[in-house]
Amino acid sequence: MSGITLFSIILTIAAYIGAVHLARKISTPLTTPVLVATIVIIFILSSMKIDYSQYTPAKEWMTFLLGPATVALALPLYKTRKILMEKFKSAVLGLSIGTITTIITAVGLSKALGLSEKMQAASAVKAVTSPVAIEAVLLIGGSPATAVAFVMGAGILGAVFGPIILTVMKISDPFARGLGIGTVAHGIGTSQIMKEGSLQGAASSAAMGIAAIITSLILPWIYPLFN
Repeated sequence: MSGITLFSIILTIAAYIGAVHLARKISTPLTTPVLVATIVIIFILSSMKIDYSQYTPAKEWMTFLLGPATVALALPLYKTRKILMEKFKSAVLGLSIGTITTIITAVGLSKALGLSEKMQAASAVKAVTSPVAIEAVLLIGGSPATAVAFVMGAGILGAVFGPIILTVMKISDPFARGLGIGTVAHGIGTSQIMKEGSLQGAASSAAMGIAAIITSLILPWIYPLFN
């Protein structure tokens, strides 16, 4: 491991810890830990003339750890398993519609904006967690690096604005709020909605996992329809 890689990992962890402390003191959508940490990291790396290619090895180490971290979300699922099972059928229906709609709108908008095919492919997997997005985008000829960028962008926007939009739309049911955030904002959104309660977190965790499965199954069939 090179010095830059080690420094990048330490910087990322330190920036996130600092952002979490800031969010506890000033709780607003604009102090969402991932958003603040991302801005800080970009600023520091840019000022030190460290480009993305140099940061990539550190990113790969941390992306690898996302798998075990995602498995840890099983705890809130277990605690609220009775409620989740009661609403399982309606949840899967909503998730299926939401996931398909997300893929279609993302690719359709990318195509309308004249983005390249690789960008279109990356946008198709923006709503699933990074480990799944990296593998899924390869099925449709996209770039894993670009896919991760889309995933991070979607997650941050979903975590910052998702709860606000749900509130404006007068969606107050804890299960529905968690389901909505998990469907479109994966792990980043889940970490944010968990602050509202364990049921929201559990529903979001379930949504994130099921949406990833649905995306992996239907993506190779839906995406070619746009080309």
